Amino acid sequence: MPGSVLMQLDRITKTYLMGEVSVEALKETSFQLSEGELVVILGPSGSGKSTLLNIMGGMDRPTSGDLFFAGENLSQASEARLTQYRRREVGFVFQFYNLIPDLTARENVQLAADLVDEPLSAEEILREVGMGDRLDHFPAQLSGGEQQRVSIARAVVKKPRLLLCDEPTGSLDAQTGRLILELLVHANREHGSTVVIVTHNAAIGFMAPRVLRMSSGRIVEVIEHERPLPPERIEW
Repeated sequence: MPGSVLMQLDRITKTYLMGEVSVEALKETSFQLSEGELVVILGPSGSGKSTLLNIMGGMDRPTSGDLFFAGENLSQASEARLTQYRRREVGFVFQFYNLIPDLTARENVQLAADLVDEPLSAEEILREVGMGDRLDHFPAQLSGGEQQRVSIARAVVKKPRLLLCDEPTGSLDAQTGRLILELLVHANREHGSTVVIVTHNAAIGFMAPRVLRMSSGRIVEVIEHERPLPPERIEW
């Protein structure tokens, strides 16, 4: 069950300058995340959801507004503190895996494990995501679904309090995508990470107790599901 507030966004605005034109990617966006929650952020391309994820992950700063993590205002944090936050508190899962091609699956995961003081075992977490027989394979030797499993293992091995997933099924077929979503649910339930899944795929929203729907840089609707669907029942 979700617990205390882990993250709070208060009137977050992000403005980009494109030549002489100012573009507002986020417009006074506010919401909270609880410890142990699983949330889907849903919206079309250009709605601001990836910008929002980047700010939540400490990879970008808001133009205005405040971002609190466990009570600390990260909007006012130094670059060194944001680097520490990304390394210790956040796990990232991307659409295109972002594995290091010259490292094996085990080495990719161990690289992340080395960033924190008390990581999980790289080998054990790879076995947990079904990659126990691929430990010494390089990314080029793995399918897209297998690479995404390694990506999830790399994110989870740090025991992050916050797991941010940007279109994690976007490059995968539906069957493989459902398997990936099952692993994210497992990370939420078994490892206690607060999981945020950003997607344009409306069907994925049915697996989350809470869905934030975005349009034109704003959260325009909050949808709650009393009985979320298990990932294996999602169709798209």
